Amino acid sequence: MSENQFFLVREDMLTDAMQRTLEAKALLSTGKAAKINEAVQLVGLSRSAFYKYKDGIFPFHSVNKERIITLMINLEDRSGTLSELLQIVASTGANILTINQTIPLQGRASITLSVDTAPITMGLHELFAKMKSLEAVERVEMVGSGS
Repeated sequence: MSENQFFLVREDMLTDAMQRTLEAKALLSTGKAAKINEAVQLVGLSRSAFYKYKDGIFPFHSVNKERIITLMINLEDRSGTLSELLQIVASTGANILTINQTIPLQGRASITLSVDTAPITMGLHELFAKMKSLEAVERVEMVGSGS
């Protein structure tokens, strides 16, 4: 069993050290503590306990939240098409991180979008279907994903 398994556990079932590790990580990520030593002192946790749990425990929302995808979109070069496409992405609640567009050749352009889908209000398949429904969109393909 070399593959990591994940479990969803209610907060009150966590050990005190695990809960304090989450608190220390929150202090570090918000900048309320600049260093690990400071964070563990503020929450009353030993450094060794922090290091024991830090890479293995995460708030559920952060695991679920950080979803960045990269899309390759081929479309006809028509005025307003990119704007319509971006409006569809924005209407889902997703956040566009980067946009790269090739110079249109032979009436076609390629767009690469990096999108943070954490706040998305629909499934990815629905997003792709909406994008493909635009007359000028010829292809939508996910070429990468991760956090």
